[in-house]
Amino acid sequence: MDRDLRQVPPLNPLHVFECAARHGSFTKAAEELSVTQPAVSRQVALLEDYLGVRLFHRETRGLTLTNEGKRYAAQIAPAFRCIAEATSELVSARAAAPLKLQVYATFMAKWLMRRLPQLQTNHPDLRLRTRTAVAPVDFARDNVDAAIQLGTGDWQGMDSVFLFSDEILPVCSPALLAGGPPVKAPADLLRYPLLHSHYRRRDWPDWLEAAGLTMAETQEPLMFPSSLLTYQAALDGLGIAMGQPAMLETELRSGSLVCPINRPLRRDLGYYFVVPPNHQDRARIAKVRNWLLEQVAAG
Repeated sequence: MDRDLRQVPPLNPLHVFECAARHGSFTKAAEELSVTQPAVSRQVALLEDYLGVRLFHRETRGLTLTNEGKRYAAQIAPAFRCIAEATSELVSARAAAPLKLQVYATFMAKWLMRRLPQLQTNHPDLRLRTRTAVAPVDFARDNVDAAIQLGTGDWQGMDSVFLFSDEILPVCSPALLAGGPPVKAPADLLRYPLLHSHYRRRDWPDWLEAAGLTMAETQEPLMFPSSLLTYQAALDGLGIAMGQPAMLETELRSGSLVCPINRPLRRDLGYYFVVPPNHQDRARIAKVRNWLLEQVAAG
């Protein structure tokens, strides 16, 4: 078997010969392969030199296969058809598989979910499967095609597109304010319980520092295991949460949450759409990326 494999000629000249034999023309082969006619001629000549056999008669009136060329073309053509069919089957199967996107649970529930029907309307042929995770994506480990990540934009070994900044400001139930002390300045917020998210522990300290304040070290924080639960606690009147307006559009618009102090803080953090470099499914990746950018631009 090894001896037989060593008899396989260079594949590029072989491919060019098969194409030229099928068309009976170097010019038509060049058009199919998107190369020049002289390039086709050179590749066929390389194959003839390798085989030690003339495959074409090159005559003034045109190009014809030699007897050896006819036999050789007939024998190798099925192999190229098999390769083409196998490739088509593989590509079709990949296109039919869902595109897997990793997101944060809060991002999924509060930003992405309500927009997915529009994606299905715009791209009915695109199947998207989401998974939620807090840990940074690792494309070598995680079985996903793309991810939405929060960070500073330094995504080494990945291609990334900026979506929007991570803006934060205090939010709470209007009922909480109605039954508590007045809030006229940032310092007044410290008279209320402050609600913290385990994975966003820097939100309150950073915002207070920007306002010229610090948290009392003796104050035991009300810590919740996720931003979703922190926001729910704010809705239920347990205290004031540090919220992300982009994730709370519905609640802020309806008035179920309000901003007791309208002083947003933007740090050097943002949400990014990230993909591994040289991803094989570029067309569908581009559809999702462009759709996300459209949604961000629409506000």
